[in-house]
Amino acid sequence: MNKSSIVVIGSTNTDMVIKTDRLPSAGETLLGGSFFMNPGGKGANQAVAAARLGGMVSFICRIGDDLFGKKAREMFDKEGIDSSCIFTDEIHPSGVALITVDKNGENTIVVAPGANATLSPRDLRKTGEKITAAAVLLLQLEISMETVEEAVKMATSSGTRVILNPAPAQHIPREVLENVHILTPNRKEAELLTGIRIDEGDLEAASSAASSLHETGVGTIIITLGSEGALLYRGREFFHVPAPAVKAVDTTAAGDVFNGALAVAIAAGVGMKDAVHFACKAASISVTRLGAQSSAPYHHEID
Repeated sequence: MNKSSIVVIGSTNTDMVIKTDRLPSAGETLLGGSFFMNPGGKGANQAVAAARLGGMVSFICRIGDDLFGKKAREMFDKEGIDSSCIFTDEIHPSGVALITVDKNGENTIVVAPGANATLSPRDLRKTGEKITAAAVLLLQLEISMETVEEAVKMATSSGTRVILNPAPAQHIPREVLENVHILTPNRKEAELLTGIRIDEGDLEAASSAASSLHETGVGTIIITLGSEGALLYRGREFFHVPAPAVKAVDTTAAGDVFNGALAVAIAAGVGMKDAVHFACKAASISVTRLGAQSSAPYHHEID
């Protein structure tokens, strides 16, 4: 691999989606509308988004020895993603996600991680050259924190830039954050990580959360704000990057598309503000379409 390449480490799932007028409350059964299955998982979504936008992408993950796993590998090959570092788990099934999407495009998601949870530091050491030779390493938190720690350690030892999407939000060890170059929480994840409530439209609260996250040792913070775009904090300066106005149909993988696009721009040497602008445009296109990976745009669509 060369230094313009991207390595994504993370989860791959099969998404089982039901469309409904509104999201159910606790204990309630709703009669929904259409049902469909799509490939998903935060890691896989980000790998596909990066590949469609022109990135040279390798994906490291674990799949089950089942139909879902075989279909996932076929899909990665079709998307032009290097799948040589995908491990097959003989014991655990492939991951699945149950998703409900309402008429406004909002969603609830429950994930059964399956083989994703067994991706280990030992697996990463078998693929070390991929990580150390890459320009960018893109990570999320649907795999074990122990594996995330190992990946960050391997990347920083060779000068590979690390983007961490802290989703789903959880405690992140200080030694990991100190070696992350770019942290990309959404509004809710930033709240959970800092305790600072960020209401819609409250850029002041988002700025306070970004400052708090910067104090953990991360150089650059990007808080994604949905239809409001993103807040970039770098070099003690704040920049609000607005998103194009669109009608959302399904927001399921918008954050994943944002991160995949960001990785492509950073690997290509694009400046940070322009990289965030590019990522906002890509994410805005994705919310106008149903599905996770199926919503990811191609580079010519951004142009």
